[in-house]
Amino acid sequence: MSDIGTFPFGQPIKTVEQKDRAPKRVFVLGVYASAVHARWIGPDGEPRIRAVGVASEPEIFWTGDGAEEIVSAIEIPEGAGKLVAAPKNLNGPSGRALDDHFLKPLGLARDDAWLCDLVPYSCINDSQAEALRTSYELKAQEWGLPSFRWEPLPKVLADEKRRSQILKEIHEAQPELLLTLGDLPLKWFTRHFGSEDSLGDYGRTGTAYGRLHKIEIDGQSLGLLPLVHPRQAAKLGGHSAGWSDLHGSWSNEVASSLL
Repeated sequence: MSDIGTFPFGQPIKTVEQKDRAPKRVFVLGVYASAVHARWIGPDGEPRIRAVGVASEPEIFWTGDGAEEIVSAIEIPEGAGKLVAAPKNLNGPSGRALDDHFLKPLGLARDDAWLCDLVPYSCINDSQAEALRTSYELKAQEWGLPSFRWEPLPKVLADEKRRSQILKEIHEAQPELLLTLGDLPLKWFTRHFGSEDSLGDYGRTGTAYGRLHKIEIDGQSLGLLPLVHPRQAAKLGGHSAGWSDLHGSWSNEVASSLL
């Protein structure tokens, strides 16, 4: 996917995909890639934006390593202040959540997992858009800030072409298990192969959540493990206490016996 867009301060938005293409035991399907976040400090030394995406993640489900080096390499116009890496909790939280709250409870490591997103590039959210409108765009002409084109999450997260690309990755990965994160991978991908449309359809009780189901995808029989979004598992920002508690119990009491 070329010319996806441009981040504030000029870096291109890139696709973020699995680098290690060897067969894997588990295929993890998430929603969309995040970004490397920076804190923008104005020329007066005061913060203008606490955290803004400025570069594509260096790897899928990035854990935040090397954020300082990535951010420090981005040049901004003289007189526009400076960028410093955003706090650790804002760089790589989903990647750390994947490791700590999904893979480790299952007895798996990164080397066991092929990682994929429905939308394999960063998308702007409402709070970032508002921060850029009130801080960045207001000073863009005066300070010579480069224009940016950072699109919101598309209404269609996976069309037929994107589903075909994901299918190709599944065939390449040869997994025994497909792990979905939240409702959207079920809605936009697995339901086309007979799964339920949402996580809640599998049950919201301790005896139903996080159990294995069978699914056949393009002639390949897999175990389907529908789990919450990393936001719920790691209690990141706005999250559901009910889903977080269910996942915590699953991590402690169920996960180790599944594989």
